[in-house]
Amino acid sequence: MDLLINGERFPIDRDVFTELLENSTVSGRAPYQHALERDEISYPTLVELARKAEIPHPLFFAPLAHVQTQVRTKTEKLLQGVAPDTFTVNTRSTIKLRDVELIIKDLLRKQSLAKKHDPALVKNKIVGLLRRPGATVREDADKLVAALGLDLPTVRRARTKEIALELLIEQLETYQVLVSRSVRGYMPQILDGVHFSGMTIRDPKVPYVFLAGGDHGDFQEPPGRQIFTLVLMAVLIARGIFAPVTYDANSHAPDAGREYDIVGEILMPASQLQDIALDSLDEVRIAADSFKVTPSAMAVRAMRVGKLGSETALEFLGELRREFQELPKPGPRNQPKPVNAVRKYSGRALTARMLAAVEEGRLSDREFCRVVCHNHLSSADFGELKAVLR
Repeated sequence: MDLLINGERFPIDRDVFTELLENSTVSGRAPYQHALERDEISYPTLVELARKAEIPHPLFFAPLAHVQTQVRTKTEKLLQGVAPDTFTVNTRSTIKLRDVELIIKDLLRKQSLAKKHDPALVKNKIVGLLRRPGATVREDADKLVAALGLDLPTVRRARTKEIALELLIEQLETYQVLVSRSVRGYMPQILDGVHFSGMTIRDPKVPYVFLAGGDHGDFQEPPGRQIFTLVLMAVLIARGIFAPVTYDANSHAPDAGREYDIVGEILMPASQLQDIALDSLDEVRIAADSFKVTPSAMAVRAMRVGKLGSETALEFLGELRREFQELPKPGPRNQPKPVNAVRKYSGRALTARMLAAVEEGRLSDREFCRVVCHNHLSSADFGELKAVLR
């Protein structure tokens, strides 16, 4: 393979080139594909690809064995935060490490910053809480609800599902479970074409939950789906599972998985569904609004607790799918204010803790802007940021 520098050609090892970039975040980009097709690449393009993939560009000139060692070491460090294989519930989808690599690295960096500059952090009591399953799903659900201090009646009384989601996030963060949400343009990786619900990032003190965008191309409305995903992430942390997760809340499979059933028991307890009418799709919608979940999740839960037959549940799911397909496509979304975007992606708790560290002189303004804000904010914005964190 040739490297073009000012019109001159210099050989570089094609195997080194592919070893470094094939499993990186730039492998799908046109410059990389064109380089493979033409068996050549210009030096500025190589440097740009290396920068976007966060690879030191001198590595492209190192021996292959050294490069393979470096790639293996990087992967091992990344996987300290997640499980080696994608954990999936009710889906055959898989998430490749490169799809979420930069987000994982960024959240690991934020975890390290928190542990370094917040002396108030203690060992997390939620991590591994349900590693040993209880006698029943109900027992596991009660144990996690109690540990997180979840006031589910208050959550259900929330005026909207968006408010209910915020209440749940606030409670998780009270117990040092950090929550990050996808915000295009404010996170280090674009997730176009990557379909997953979220992921959990390992840490004994401040595990992170990352919630992917609510639009997954199915018929779930974002807030209701993210409520289910958030509780699922909390269950996975309690079970000691750290990985990207894809799930299908519409699945009617009988072996949906214990984690899924724990979530169902937390959000839609079987005992509370027994006296609720769920015989029509309108009744399912009303119940879904009451329990702050999607109608499809309610239909599946009703089937799993014996309130709906599988044939009726499938009929309801089919109708919901048809209704979704007939909805007009949403237009482009307005970009949030930078302070709100930082609060959403980095998470309220992490941002507030690190802003307090700045005010107390334990963390520099520059480091806060770099790691927490990705330099979208400056110290002049701290007052406005502090206001949206209240």
